[in-house]
Amino acid sequence: MQTGFDNLFAALSDPTRRGIFEGLARDGEQTVRALTERAGISQPAVSKHLVVLKQAGLVCYRRSGRETHYSAELKGLAPLIDWMALYGSLWNQHFDKLESLLNRMDQ
Repeated sequence: MQTGFDNLFAALSDPTRRGIFEGLARDGEQTVRALTERAGISQPAVSKHLVVLKQAGLVCYRRSGRETHYSAELKGLAPLIDWMALYGSLWNQHFDKLESLLNRMDQ
């Protein structure tokens, strides 16, 4: 059983999905048609990628007539940011220990 955290990592592990998300985050709301043109893949393939991104909490959408507009949901990255902060502090501790060892070796 996948958790939301697993869904987030799975969604961002695919380069096409990552590109779609990055484009939405950088350029703002876009239609499925615009995303399809930019991604260079078929509309059904883009739609499948959008479903995965939506399930991971990374995009939201609104309908306007016959068009669907997608936008990045940046707060969906919160679990990733938390995870990076946790492991960042652990790495900082290791680097501090390494620095201390190297300083002792220089003496």
